[in-house]
Amino acid sequence: MRVRTASLACLLLLATLALPAAAQQSQAPTREPDVIFVPTPQEVVDGMLKLAGVGPKDIVYDLGCGDGRTVVTAVKKFGALRAVGVDIDPERIADSNATAKEAGVTDKVKFIQGDLFEADIKEATVVTLYLLTSLNQKLRPKLWLELRPGTRIVSHAFDMGDWQPEKTEDVDGRKIYFWTIPNDAKARAGAGQK
Repeated sequence: MRVRTASLACLLLLATLALPAAAQQSQAPTREPDVIFVPTPQEVVDGMLKLAGVGPKDIVYDLGCGDGRTVVTAVKKFGALRAVGVDIDPERIADSNATAKEAGVTDKVKFIQGDLFEADIKEATVVTLYLLTSLNQKLRPKLWLELRPGTRIVSHAFDMGDWQPEKTEDVDGRKIYFWTIPNDAKARAGAGQK
């Protein structure tokens, strides 16, 4: 009986030790992040959302949401209807959820661990970015194909190559860029114009 109890205790201990490892494995990024996480200063977040004209009818998507500050600011300070953050790194998603909980906005925000190039962004009225110019350019056909004409896009520090911004502003020495999805975006994306 003692051997049986000891065996059962060992099995339970092994199962308990294996659970955290299995949970961590399921939360691993599907691939390495394209960029390292560098937080956008709050004054730049505010400038981006102001430039995009975020208000109570907007659904804001932050692609590469980092610690969630843009998503949280969109609903808490700018009154967005809802906001969604997408990031491939589970640590960033955990940070984002903590930021939202601390700000008391968990009912209006959602964070998705996933690849921003595969995320469903169709409902967005505003998209925010802090990637690289090369990633913005790679993302551009997806933006043109999936977003409705008039959807606003704002990027911190990095432009979209030959897709010229409609507005450029400086916030404490940092550039922010603004575009709207044109009426012919789907045709342009389909014709291979990038």
